Amino acid sequence: MFMLLMMLSFFMFFSGCVVFVSNLKHLLLMLLSLEFMVLSLFMFLLVYLNLFFVEQYFCMFYLVFTVCEGALGLSILVSLIRTHGNDYFQSFSILQC
Repeated sequence: MFMLLMMLSFFMFFSGCVVFVSNLKHLLLMLLSLEFMVLSLFMFLLVYLNLFFVEQYFCMFYLVFTVCEGALGLSILVSLIRTHGNDYFQSFSILQC
């Protein structure tokens, strides 16, 4: 059972990596794929800690840092949309930033 869950979390992580690498058009889609990878790592961490009967306080720390990372990504997305009007990577210029 644990091996099945670990293989599922690895598959989720690598599918998130494929979406992250292949989709370079919108910032929002890239942030969503990063959050999917973070959730798959959380599932892997949860299964791994349950396998060795370890306390799960590490999962709480991981979730705190994940929420901070998500809030930071959303704030960057909102600031880019306010300054440029959209989240297309093709419309960004290094000279404007």
